[in-house]
Amino acid sequence: MKPIQIAEGIYDVGVIDWNIRDFHGYATQFGTSYNAFLIVDEKIALIDTVKKEFSDQLLDNIAQIIDPKKIDYMISNHTEMDHSGALDRIMHRIGEDKPLICSKMGAKNLARHFLQKWKFQPVASGDTLSLGKKTLTFLETRMIHWPDSMFTYLSEDKILFSSDGFGQHIATHDKFDDEIGDAVMSHAKKYFANILMLYGPLILKLLDQVKDLGLEINMICPDHGILWRKDPGKIIEAYGRWSRQEKTKKAVVVYDTMWHSTEEMAHAVSEGLHAEGITVVPMHLRKWHRSDVMTEVLDAGAVIVGSPTLNNNVFPTVMDMLTYMKGLQPKNKIGAAFGSYGWSGEAVKLINRELAAMDMQLADEGLRVQYIPGKDHLQQCYQLGRKIGKALAS
Repeated sequence: MKPIQIAEGIYDVGVIDWNIRDFHGYATQFGTSYNAFLIVDEKIALIDTVKKEFSDQLLDNIAQIIDPKKIDYMISNHTEMDHSGALDRIMHRIGEDKPLICSKMGAKNLARHFLQKWKFQPVASGDTLSLGKKTLTFLETRMIHWPDSMFTYLSEDKILFSSDGFGQHIATHDKFDDEIGDAVMSHAKKYFANILMLYGPLILKLLDQVKDLGLEINMICPDHGILWRKDPGKIIEAYGRWSRQEKTKKAVVVYDTMWHSTEEMAHAVSEGLHAEGITVVPMHLRKWHRSDVMTEVLDAGAVIVGSPTLNNNVFPTVMDMLTYMKGLQPKNKIGAAFGSYGWSGEAVKLINRELAAMDMQLADEGLRVQYIPGKDHLQQCYQLGRKIGKALAS
């Protein structure tokens, strides 16, 4: 990606990663980008870097605008290595003695990632940095989604450089929301569900803080994906809605199966939910990636989990899903379990335990069927679906 001027004197000098397909367990079927921003004023600042293997490309992009040695300030909004991986190359090129601005926690984290003794200049919320005609204000955003995260706000242009907030994993030559249209929202939703869901309460506080500060925002520039210039309020509103995880008339039936018995049960539960007017998304775990399941879970009111019993335990793909889901801490969900078994049948009990640990409201003690479900069993599954559907509709 060649550098793109996004406003007068401000450039996106980041790179596109077309081929990444796994981002620490998140399926990135559409690649991603690592955005970095160069601000050229009387003083010159670079906000964030890129993944280490793209260091040369970042330097080449900067060199198309200015000699990298002219950069006066390096600003790190976030230590995670997809944004800090090129820091050692950048600092070596611009000068090891140049100020490296970050949050207080960022100074600690960067020092634990790199051996070099850089000139850290920690900042706190409200601190400012004048570049001449342009002024940067810093806002600490701890745990969104690293303990050192912060936003940088450019007052004169009303641009918010939001680190991982409001991002999406998508590789595209389109740079702005008005160029890609509504298609970006599905990517933003998946990103939120898999990266930020567990920080929903903190995000709501942050949105209130931004509102109280009266920040006018003409553009939001995240470190991944497209930039929001046409309607930044749209993604801010979506973050509020997603963070609240309000219960909706939608259910996800997520399952795996060995010889199709649990799958038949899943279909019957889904039919029961549909009969109550609930939007149902059945998801076979060997057909759907866990990160796509979480995207559907985000705005669902119920999560119904099915697993056969294998070796006195939950089927591995299902336990993988439950472990991943528990870490993201979904809120306000009704939960239920079902599954077939041969000679024991522990899976349903173990799933219930995991759902309860996620504070889900269990709709039923769960359904177990030995070997092959008959008509009566499938009717019970259907009725379980209707029971959950009624609870969602109430």
